[in-house]
Amino acid sequence: MKTVEIKENIHWVGAIDWDVRDFHGYSTYQGTTYNAFLVMDEKIALFDTVKKTHFSDLLHHIHQLTDPEKIDYLVINHVEMDHSGSLPEIVQRVKPEKIFCSQMGRKAIEQHFHPKDWPLVEVKSGDSISLGSRTVQFLETRMLHWPDSMFSYFPDDKLLLSSDAFGQHYATSERFDDEVDFSTLMGHSAKYYANILTLFSPLIRKLLAKVADMGLEIDMIAPDHGVVWRSHIRDILNAYDDWSQNKSGRRALVIYDTMWKSTKKMARAIATGISMEDVSVKLIDLAYNHRSDVMTDILGAKAVVLGSPTLNNGLLPRMAGFLMYMRGLRPTNKLGAAFGSYGWSGEAVKLMNNAMEEMKFDMIESGLRHKYVPDHEALQECVEMGRRIGRAVREQSEG
Repeated sequence: MKTVEIKENIHWVGAIDWDVRDFHGYSTYQGTTYNAFLVMDEKIALFDTVKKTHFSDLLHHIHQLTDPEKIDYLVINHVEMDHSGSLPEIVQRVKPEKIFCSQMGRKAIEQHFHPKDWPLVEVKSGDSISLGSRTVQFLETRMLHWPDSMFSYFPDDKLLLSSDAFGQHYATSERFDDEVDFSTLMGHSAKYYANILTLFSPLIRKLLAKVADMGLEIDMIAPDHGVVWRSHIRDILNAYDDWSQNKSGRRALVIYDTMWKSTKKMARAIATGISMEDVSVKLIDLAYNHRSDVMTDILGAKAVVLGSPTLNNGLLPRMAGFLMYMRGLRPTNKLGAAFGSYGWSGEAVKLMNNAMEEMKFDMIESGLRHKYVPDHEALQECVEMGRRIGRAVREQSEG
């Protein structure tokens, strides 16, 4: 790929990973990018590196602009291995004067790479460095989404290098938001937030408020994954504001797994009842939907209704796995309910209720279960349950 100048003398030199399909449990069905940026000034600085598997791409892109040994500074905004994996190779090749990172970043670099004599320099929020004609300011963003994370801001260019915030797992030869389909871009952004950042929503709200209080002028946001934002800055900032507040629409999800189709029949009947209350509903069978896509749907839904039959006094494995995944992300401000069929014990509904209660869901009712195959009367109970869920969604949406 070619390098791209995103601002005068600031170049994208990262790598595109067209083939990755799983990112620690997240389905990356359209790949991703590992973005790195080279600033050409009196001091030449490289901001972040790439996954170790793509080191040659990074080096090739740097060579298009300068001899790598002419790079003076490295800035490591985030030490996760998809951004720092090739750091040892870069340090060996570049031999930088200084490597700037946060205090927690230094600890992470030392624990990951065990460097002997790297010129690590700690920076904190409010610190700045001069590259010559431009200044770089630093803003620590701890736990967004690692303890070491920080932003780099160029006030003269109104450019924010935002590390993992505002990113997307999205492989494309285009580098800017206005060069790709907007709805596709926002879909990838929502999925990224839902599966990477939902857990840290309270911190994101504080960060957005802090950025507003600081009065930072931003006309470009360059994240470490995906495309660079230059035309839809307000759209992505507003989306993060909504997502961090767990705002949801008049929408319910019926998420289920099934063994002999009895729970599936119940799911359909519950969805019918929800739709009768003029509430949008989506049926999601875990056998055919990846957990990361389900979490993206949850981001904008008000009610989450879970269904599973009982297996060995517990849940079906796909539902158990999904619950573990969702617990880790802790979506909030949701209504919850559970249902399922059973043969002789029937613990599944209680287990799903307990999981949602632990996540602080507002439980609509105690749940509904039926033995073996539901008949017309049993399915009518499911419809009525769906109607109660629909009414609860509608009332909260209108309130």
